[in-house]
Amino acid sequence: MSEQVEDVQAEHTARSCDGALARAFGFLGKRWNGILLATLSYGPTGFSELRRNVGGISDSVLADRLSELAKAGLVTRTVHEGPPVAVVYELTASGRALTPALQELTTWARENLTEDRCRGQD
Repeated sequence: MSEQVEDVQAEHTARSCDGALARAFGFLGKRWNGILLATLSYGPTGFSELRRNVGGISDSVLADRLSELAKAGLVTRTVHEGPPVAVVYELTASGRALTPALQELTTWARENLTEDRCRGQD
């Protein structure tokens, strides 16, 4: 194989999307998932407190997203018998492993994505 063909193939490989990264953005990019993980990074939180802290999310969507995050092994759901019964959500070790990446994304967004640049993106 010629050196030029090898260079083109190497360049193509380097530019190919990593499947793991595509899966990560597909999951974390789903509306609310990343926000919920970041909110839970501050510690265990109940459903009502999550709803208050994550403005604009409906109860049904919050329940769906928390269920997805639990199924993915990123969040645990613990029921504390009452009265009153309390449900607490908490990051697993796998969920906590995302915290540094979420903090980096937050820093990057503060520095590079002003609100006027993001208007109309929703």
